[in-house]
Amino acid sequence: MKKIILVVLTLILITGCSFKDLFIKENVTEDLLSGKINAEIIVKDYGTIKLELDADTAPITVTNFVNLAESGFYDNLTFHRIIEGFMIQGGDPNHDGSGGSEKMIKGEFENNGIENNISHKRGVISMARRGSYPDTSETMNSASSQFFIVHQDNTDLDGSYAAFGHVTEGMDVVDKIATAAKPTDNNGTIPFENQPVIETIKIIHDNKNN
Repeated sequence: MKKIILVVLTLILITGCSFKDLFIKENVTEDLLSGKINAEIIVKDYGTIKLELDADTAPITVTNFVNLAESGFYDNLTFHRIIEGFMIQGGDPNHDGSGGSEKMIKGEFENNGIENNISHKRGVISMARRGSYPDTSETMNSASSQFFIVHQDNTDLDGSYAAFGHVTEGMDVVDKIATAAKPTDNNGTIPFENQPVIETIKIIHDNKNN
C-alpha cells in the first residue's frame, strides 16, 4: 500500500497549477555554471543543510537555482509540502505549491532528452515541476523555483525530474523537518503557520565559467 501511495504521489509531484504568466527558457543565453558548487540552506529553528550542486550534470538547473539564491529570492520562503519517507519541498513564494519565479527552465532529465545520471536517493536535491500523465513538453519544462530534497530513496523519479546535487551535511535537519511535519492531507500539505522557514540559501562558488 505504501508503494502504491508513493507512486501516486510521484505522478502528481509538484507544483501548482497556475504558471500562465511564466515562460519556458528553451534557449538559454546566460552564462551557465559548471563544476561542483557548494550551497547551504539555513532553516529557522532546525539548522543548516549543506549541499554539493552538480553543474556539469545539470547546468541550466544549477545556474537557475544559484541565481535565485544569490538574488535573495529564497529568503524567508518555506517548506510547504512535506511527506515523511518521501521528500521535503520548498521554494514557492505562494507557500502552497502554485508559485514560482519569473521564468521556467528546461527540464534536464532523460525523458526530456537530456542525460542525467543523478538518482533520486536519500539526500538528493531535485527540481519540482508540474506533472501530467502522459507528460508533455509543457509540463516537462515547467520547473521554476520549487525544489525538493529526497528523504528516503525514490528512484521512480529518475528520468522524470531534474536532480542536480546532494546533501553533504545536515541530513539530520532533513530528518527533523520530515518527522516533525503534520501534513493535513496525503499530498503533504503543511499549513502556512507550521511551514519551516528558509532563512536564506548561501552559495559558495568553487568553479564558474564566464
